[in-house]
Amino acid sequence: MARIALGIEYDGRAFHGWQRQAGLPTLQAALEDALGRIADHPVATTCSGRTDAGVHASNQVVHFDSDARRPLAAWVRGVNSHLPPAMAVRWAREVEENFHARYSAYRRRYRYLVLNRAQRPGLWSGRLGWFHRPLALAPMQQAARCLLGEHDFSAFRAAECQARTPVKWLTRAEVRQEGELFIFDFEANAFLQHMVRNLVGSLVFIGKGAWAPDYLQSVLESRDRRRAAMTFAPDGLYFQGPRYDPVHAIPEDAGLSLF
Repeated sequence: MARIALGIEYDGRAFHGWQRQAGLPTLQAALEDALGRIADHPVATTCSGRTDAGVHASNQVVHFDSDARRPLAAWVRGVNSHLPPAMAVRWAREVEENFHARYSAYRRRYRYLVLNRAQRPGLWSGRLGWFHRPLALAPMQQAARCLLGEHDFSAFRAAECQARTPVKWLTRAEVRQEGELFIFDFEANAFLQHMVRNLVGSLVFIGKGAWAPDYLQSVLESRDRRRAAMTFAPDGLYFQGPRYDPVHAIPEDAGLSLF
């Protein structure tokens, strides 16, 4: 029995999220069906972090076990030949039996992209968030700093979130601008459901001048979801992958420089 790790990228628009659901197209179902064709037996996968419907990924990591002895190229090119066009395996590695895509990860990374112009996106529809009024970078950067460290993020948690604790440790919360594009980067030991999209919504409120930068601190401390802003659309959210101990030799390249 061998344990194989894969790096996956996907456009989440065509799927009802990662987790397999009866009668619905999901990323897990598509991947496991393709892997089963190459392995010649049913394959169960575990991912590093489940993504919601419409959310994208540039380096989702999964692992699976198989008795089938195949060259690593078969787990990449062979599997890709059976995947839908919006999903692809980027790399494959044989890993130790104790490697676990989810539990071996000590941090995870997300990026949210917001197009800031009067007109909605056409070319990048479904791949970028969009806000039509001008945003100011400096207030958003100032506000984001209060998110660093260990906090109870209940104010930015979806009502249906099933995480055991709302306390997470954020090691990166940055905002930068490239022309009409605002790029929000977050890294933490784990994330709550909709946490990044809710954080972006509140930062955009600050960027448009509706809130002062220090208001975000009071929202965080309130632990009250009603105090935070709306949940931003999934369109601009990219899971950039987990971080592992180097002993596992798992690539951390987040893919294309923009995503």
